[in-house]
Amino acid sequence: MARRLERFCSPGKGNGLRALQCVKPGELLYKAEPFAYTVSKKGRRSACENCFSSMSLLNHDCDPNCVIVFEGRHLLLHAVKEIQPEEELTVSYIDVLVPTLERQTQLKKQYCFLCECQRCKSRDKDADMLAGEERAWNRVRECIAKAEEHQSQEQWDQVLAMCQTVIDNNQDVLPDRNIYLLRMLDCAMDACIHLSRWEEAVRYGTRTLQPYRLYYAGFHPVRAVQLMRVGKLQSHQEMLREALETLKQAFEIMKVTHGGEHSLMLDLKQMLGECQAEMNQT
Repeated sequence: MARRLERFCSPGKGNGLRALQCVKPGELLYKAEPFAYTVSKKGRRSACENCFSSMSLLNHDCDPNCVIVFEGRHLLLHAVKEIQPEEELTVSYIDVLVPTLERQTQLKKQYCFLCECQRCKSRDKDADMLAGEERAWNRVRECIAKAEEHQSQEQWDQVLAMCQTVIDNNQDVLPDRNIYLLRMLDCAMDACIHLSRWEEAVRYGTRTLQPYRLYYAGFHPVRAVQLMRVGKLQSHQEMLREALETLKQAFEIMKVTHGGEHSLMLDLKQMLGECQAEMNQT
């Protein structure tokens, strides 16, 4: 365990981890190789301690101050907010792109606790997530499972046809920030990429960026990866100014969430360099 962290008894939560000194956003707090171990009986104790004893102490918050990303088999824990001495380190156990009650239900079912973090208490962003006509977003929600089933079977034509129909039919009653329509926009972008329909992929991807900024605020790896994907599509379509701006936004987030030497960050730096070079030639 790094000297900057210590185990402590978190009120109402049991064991936890806290900082011993001030931590800045982007600092790497922990690095481990927790998975894909093959161990003998003799070596099992040390391997399992490496797997579970440290990171399993991290408690959940729907607006956490740390994120976990992976690089190969390595687990990396980065701070995404400034953390004060004796402040607890938290991560989100789940994707937070669901309303409060759904998050609480999932956490209760999967992890056996009721989340009462500040975001859950205030029901932050619930109104945005469920914006638009309730009957309309309920119909869209019912379509998601079928679209994802086609997606899992790589039936991309069917995925795109379903998504296009849902998106077009609800353009006047649901804003892009409605989380169920947003998921259909994501599915449509993925289908277009697999079908090499680049112009449509850019259009759908661009529509996701503002909602992602709303729901994955601050330094969040999910938003960084989405920006990187859309920026790559924009560059492919020779939308160089737009691509450069999008990729720069991804860079500012990813240097905090992933660190400068992560393979995704290296790919992003290369994409930025190529985009800038192409712009200089025009």
